[in-house]
Amino acid sequence: MAAEGFRNVFWDILAEVAEPGRMATAAQEGERVDQQGDPGRVAVVIEDEDDIRSLLADVLQQAGFRVHTAGTGQDGVDLVRRVDPIVTTLDVNMPGMDGFATARSIRAISSTYIVILTARAEEIDALQGLEAGADDYVTKPFRPRELRARIEALLRRSRMPLPGGQRPAEPSDHPADAAAATAGTDWLEHNGLRLSIEMRLASVDGVALELTRSEFDILSELMSARRRVVGKGELALMLRGQRYTGSEYLSDSDSRVIEVHMANLRRKLGESPSRPRWIETVRGVGYRLTAR
Repeated sequence: MAAEGFRNVFWDILAEVAEPGRMATAAQEGERVDQQGDPGRVAVVIEDEDDIRSLLADVLQQAGFRVHTAGTGQDGVDLVRRVDPIVTTLDVNMPGMDGFATARSIRAISSTYIVILTARAEEIDALQGLEAGADDYVTKPFRPRELRARIEALLRRSRMPLPGGQRPAEPSDHPADAAAATAGTDWLEHNGLRLSIEMRLASVDGVALELTRSEFDILSELMSARRRVVGKGELALMLRGQRYTGSEYLSDSDSRVIEVHMANLRRKLGESPSRPRWIETVRGVGYRLTAR
């Protein structure tokens, strides 16, 4: 089982969270709902292993979340649709619908922050998770403080609109007022590519782009920097909500994750890396906007 290595340190990790007697027996019966916590901070845990599901619920509840749990991918998707969580954690190895398929299904209906938890530390698993719509991944065994820190970093980032449409900021009975509000928004523009950081909207040649949260943030960073080269390390830390100082170490995994995001972004833009219209690669360093 994918959780076998995790169990080897399970009780050691649990000691950081609560006494063993606090393990919720309800988790063994399927869905668990913790009524404590901030009603505005709802979390969903999707995990087929009873003990790990209960541990994650305890970690998130102590971080101030109202927690709902599910033991299968399909039950998790239904739960996300019902309770509209701000953050969702899910396992990769689950019977039936695995974590990657679950993430894709969730991303199609929700802008919840998705954190994939996996005992498989291979780079390809992390990349598959990000491509499926996850915002971050954490390998098992994990430390509660690390998980909480990663989730808090995600919460500092803006939530994206649902795929296939934009969420209006405020409904208006007066189209002229709505048009005026949009016109007053600051837009970044480059060769027909337009982006509004405030409204989380992007378009190219008048056609709206459907970007993941990470793709939008990367594009926003590059357009704000204009011709300044933005390094992969700077982009990797930006996605985690951290500030780049120039001395941070960039792992091969971090570098590859940014490359995957950039490849997906270019595909959605319809851009060729060899003849870029918007974003050029500075080999061995990072990326910048093309000259006009």
